Amino acid sequence: MLLRLSNLFVRSLREDPADAEVASHKLLVRAGYIRRAAPGVYTWLPLGLRVLDKVEAVVREEMEAAGAQRVHFPALLPREPYEATNRWAEYGPNLFRLKDRKDADYLLAPTHEEMFTLLVKDLYSSYKDLPVTLYQIQTKYRDEARPRAGLIRGREFVMKDAYSFDLTDEGLDVSYQQQRDAYERIFTRLGLEYVIVAATSGAMGGSRSEEFLTPTSIGEDTFVRSPGGYAANVEAVVTPVPAPVDYSATPAARVVDTPGCGTIDELVAFLNENHPREDGRQWAASDTLKNVVVTATMPDGSREVLVVGVPGNRDIDMKRLEASLAPAEVDAAGDGDFAKNKVLVKGYIGPQVLGRAHTGDETAIRYLVDPRVVEGTEWVTGANETDKHVLSLVAGRDFVADGVVEAAQVLAGDEAPDGSGPLELARGIEIGHIFQLGRKYAEALGLKVLDENGKQATVTMGSYGIGVSRVMAALAQANYDEKGLAWPAHVAPAHVHIVATGKDAEVFEAAEKLAKDLSDAGIEVIYDDRPKVTAGVKFKDAELYGVPLIAVVGRGLADGEIEFRPRAGESTKIAVDTAAQTIAQAVAELLK
Repeated sequence: MLLRLSNLFVRSLREDPADAEVASHKLLVRAGYIRRAAPGVYTWLPLGLRVLDKVEAVVREEMEAAGAQRVHFPALLPREPYEATNRWAEYGPNLFRLKDRKDADYLLAPTHEEMFTLLVKDLYSSYKDLPVTLYQIQTKYRDEARPRAGLIRGREFVMKDAYSFDLTDEGLDVSYQQQRDAYERIFTRLGLEYVIVAATSGAMGGSRSEEFLTPTSIGEDTFVRSPGGYAANVEAVVTPVPAPVDYSATPAARVVDTPGCGTIDELVAFLNENHPREDGRQWAASDTLKNVVVTATMPDGSREVLVVGVPGNRDIDMKRLEASLAPAEVDAAGDGDFAKNKVLVKGYIGPQVLGRAHTGDETAIRYLVDPRVVEGTEWVTGANETDKHVLSLVAGRDFVADGVVEAAQVLAGDEAPDGSGPLELARGIEIGHIFQLGRKYAEALGLKVLDENGKQATVTMGSYGIGVSRVMAALAQANYDEKGLAWPAHVAPAHVHIVATGKDAEVFEAAEKLAKDLSDAGIEVIYDDRPKVTAGVKFKDAELYGVPLIAVVGRGLADGEIEFRPRAGESTKIAVDTAAQTIAQAVAELLK
């Protein structure tokens, strides 16, 4: 395959696009791989499609090696299946909804669980038909509130989704492991570093859930890992619950004046100066109970004001809280919420007036606490009056919460839930997610088969997704330098970039012959044959496009030599007469 830059549909840019924040976004646009069509929506250009096709090819090969069969669904889907599973409502504003000319409701599919389930229901009726795993590579649509980072979080994206169908839970375990193993092979072949972490299921539902993350500082996901092998997305971290505390000797709660102490730091400093502890220890932020007011909005638009209590040395992690309260969307409460709830004294909120379980009032503001707030623990917290706090407020004695919620931020050094050591925090991009869905969708849509005894049995399912276009962006993010992209050979748009420099006809003739010889040998070539473009521009484009090997035919031709180098390596001189063989050998080494 030979691509000539003189007629290739590509234009490189020297300046970063104004809306680009991360390197992959900047470089994919500058190098002419993609072009912005709308916020979070991109047009794919020839070079971009070549890389995307290679990523897809690896995914297809490993899916089929794992026994999955390929199908293809429409992106435009009717409302009814999503109504049956309640996801028409649960997806809320993230769903693109539309009506046809007959006023029937449709959606642009964010994912296809319902359609896969109905397809198997339509065609299979016996346990003898199972197990089966189906997959597709399809464009998906989600109305992201804040699309960002180019292909990493867009409104339209390419995704591989696969679904396994088994009669038994044991069968699901086998199918799940087959897909998990296939994912490891995919990301290894693509040369993409990955970490497998425990995750939450969110709107997908189901039991077991794991994410494949590629570590990067620009990642939207925070994950944790321990020396002993524990790894989880922070949203899935379960706080170790301490044992209840004997509070029989704890003094009665008492209110003290704390003027000007509207923050935790101000409160701790004031207490250490004016109310020293009897045990001689200094007061710390972890002795305080921080009560944060939030709002939870359900997909149907209903809205609730909640208060969440966490130790004062931690902030609320909104993503963790939102995962705990799914499918609600969570935001910090506004001034209007405080105005409507007079018991909430900003900066001095205490649990004494909160909670339906504590007050016995079904209209009271619900109060949820961190798992560390166990019975008998003693806290300093707000007294529900400006400039006043209460000391020695004991959980279970002086207040009762309505429930426990995982909402506090996870800190480096926290103990892993499985006791495998202190946690470290890192960031990553989600590139794959696998779920054991169980029977949620099969029950909602009536997917049953006859078992060995001739009785109806509900099928159990697994779901396995890879963000194909996001994987391409992750590869770009992991493989670049100050000059441009630097693709791994297996996904690069070509193997070799040949640059002809100068004006001599002999140079272009030699470069043309080299390009054809390599192409005839099955090597993918980009040949910069533009006659009126300077060598400097050609070199910059070669480095920007990121093809792994660069050959320069120019002044050295008079001595029977050309320059040859890796994209980010040192140049060497090679004989023009044997250049095709030398370059072919280098390509073969890269593709091993």
